[in-house]
Amino acid sequence: MQNMETRQELCKYARKIVESGLVVGPGGNISARAGDKMYLSPSGFALEEIEPEKWIEVDIPTGEVTEIGLRPSSEVLMHLYGYRQKPEMGAMVHTHPSHCIAFTLIERDLPIMFPDQAALVGRTAFIPYLIPTTDLLANAVAEKVNEASSILLGNHGLVTTGRNLREAYYRTQVVEESAKIYLNAKAAGTPVPLTNQEVLDIAALESEDYRITLLQKMK
Repeated sequence: MQNMETRQELCKYARKIVESGLVVGPGGNISARAGDKMYLSPSGFALEEIEPEKWIEVDIPTGEVTEIGLRPSSEVLMHLYGYRQKPEMGAMVHTHPSHCIAFTLIERDLPIMFPDQAALVGRTAFIPYLIPTTDLLANAVAEKVNEASSILLGNHGLVTTGRNLREAYYRTQVVEESAKIYLNAKAAGTPVPLTNQEVLDIAALESEDYRITLLQKMK
């Protein structure tokens, strides 16, 4: 079986996503790139149920699916179009975090409020609600992947990308924590985000640059 290491990494982060409460039941889908192939979660499985051999292999240039008796996730086009649009992207994580969904019900722009958010995520893009599994959603996400590494989907969830699964997964965690902090702060008063200059100052820190580079390289 090809690219077993990639398949095992997918299993690892699929379990982490479930353990972190970022999806419920069979919700969400994730993928990772290996050369000209992407490996995507199959349809009808909860993420923690997926064994290495069940990840669906899709040829990125042609969209051809390797037949193993399982169907790819219904969001296959969102992942496929994303890899085509951003060749350096190594992974895409689509989850349904509760605080992110709640945030999209009342807001669009998630402000940058703390250093990890500034360093690991930066600005978060937003797409108003579109019917899941459609070309409309797939195209909308593809249009945003070069604009932001994290995309909030109105009334739906979150898409994060990264050079590897580790980076995409941590961005998912940070965005969900950011949405939670914002909602808590707004319930208590008026949130005070970091200024543009403060965000730039964090990005300029050598320690943050080193940490981000390390995160991109590690699995």
